[in-house]
Amino acid sequence: MSLQFISAEEAASYVKHDYNVAFSGFTPAGSPKAVPTAIAALARKEHEQGRPFKIGMFTGASTGDSLDGELARANAVKFRTPYQSNKDLKALINSGQTEYYDVHLSQIAQEMRYKFLGDVDIAIIEAVDVSEKGEILLTSAVGIAPTAARLAKKIIIELNENHPTDILGLHDIYEMQDPPHRREIPIFSVKDRCGVATIKVDPNKIIGIVKTNRPDEIKEFSPVDEVTAQIGDNVARFLVSQLKAGIIPPEFLPIQSGVGNVANAVLGSLGTNSEIPPFTMYTEVIQDAVIELMKTEKLTFTSGCSLTVSPPVLSSIYKNLDFFKSRLVLRPQEISNNPEVVRRLGLITINTALEADLFGNVNSTHVLGTTMMNGIGGSGDFTRNSFLSIFTCPSVAKGGAISTIVPLVSHLDHSEHSVKVLITEQGIADLRGKSPNQRAHAIIENCVNPDYKQLMWDYLKLCSKKSHTPHTLSAAYNMHKAFMETGDMKNTTWSDCEK
Repeated sequence: MSLQFISAEEAASYVKHDYNVAFSGFTPAGSPKAVPTAIAALARKEHEQGRPFKIGMFTGASTGDSLDGELARANAVKFRTPYQSNKDLKALINSGQTEYYDVHLSQIAQEMRYKFLGDVDIAIIEAVDVSEKGEILLTSAVGIAPTAARLAKKIIIELNENHPTDILGLHDIYEMQDPPHRREIPIFSVKDRCGVATIKVDPNKIIGIVKTNRPDEIKEFSPVDEVTAQIGDNVARFLVSQLKAGIIPPEFLPIQSGVGNVANAVLGSLGTNSEIPPFTMYTEVIQDAVIELMKTEKLTFTSGCSLTVSPPVLSSIYKNLDFFKSRLVLRPQEISNNPEVVRRLGLITINTALEADLFGNVNSTHVLGTTMMNGIGGSGDFTRNSFLSIFTCPSVAKGGAISTIVPLVSHLDHSEHSVKVLITEQGIADLRGKSPNQRAHAIIENCVNPDYKQLMWDYLKLCSKKSHTPHTLSAAYNMHKAFMETGDMKNTTWSDCEK
């Protein structure tokens, strides 16, 4: 067949109310832009005519404003999974207007294949090239695109000329078999490739191709400040101590790092610390800081799922593709985040906590236990299966009105059994091999902000009974209550322990 070029508006006309639509990309990198915007415009027209129009959305992770933002503002999202970060979409989720399914990023592709989430009616894939044989060359991310394209009844291609066709060879496309036929993933070092360069689909499924020339909608992260720099230095100092103790082998281990300004600060500190040898990364999001480390050759190879970098950095990558193709690979998130590979390679994982409690439980997703922030993302994929799991966070938020260390997390994403080390700008709490009581003491002594230390010690004193985990449930959320009632956790008071 001959592939047909169509407008974004014509492409949108194929999307019907109640359809399940899968999108390529992982973060705004590789996310479609023109067709989702046209779908949002169609939704508004349908709503003006009094007709319903909402779609179910599968994505790799968060997306750009032209996708999540436009569809949210058009009130066109029936349900959304997995990770998101757009403020307008978040408002719909937290008001109950959009159903949200938060799931580990390594699992979403297989849950789609398992039919847990219904059919995929249409997949919208951003590509830099597509052949008459149905070979699709992706742009700056992979995400769930291989599974989405295979499962979808129909496919729409956004052919984005903002990316060069010379990108061929940067991707490693591999889709797992389903049980009971699943085999091991043949990745035994960060550099190993196990797949092919393009997605291959039945060309008869491709409805049409929409030409675009639009950059990824990557926003810059906040610059490193004094607090995040200190967190980064504490992480580097801790890893050096483990290297000297012989716990981390001399050649070091692959690093996984989360997303954001704290992650950038950590990577910056690892890069400038002369006692840390050149290392590799097996991660999901590749940020600006990663590319800078690659240029200095402190970072020798990076495996990820997306190039979530600023436009100038992406341009520099594209101008030096020979250099980066030998040092970088982009994989589907089912592989970049896969627990089997994470455990085999022995990753040192570094992720950010929204809040943590005295025993090492971590909340990554919910503000005050009820309001969804972004989602669990890939943090659970990596944490549970790592060689060494580290969580970082500033010790306070909201100008000091919130302590990020509390007696009991208001929502639990990562239990104390998976969290090995907690680091704030105040210091390092090594929780390995410690009882709950010992963990509580280590966290108060090393990680809690001075403004809240006495409150924490007083909490531990509340219960006179001996117990394995020294909790006083009647008071465990008093700090959260104080913030909701007065706007400052420092106004917390403790009630007597129930007898």
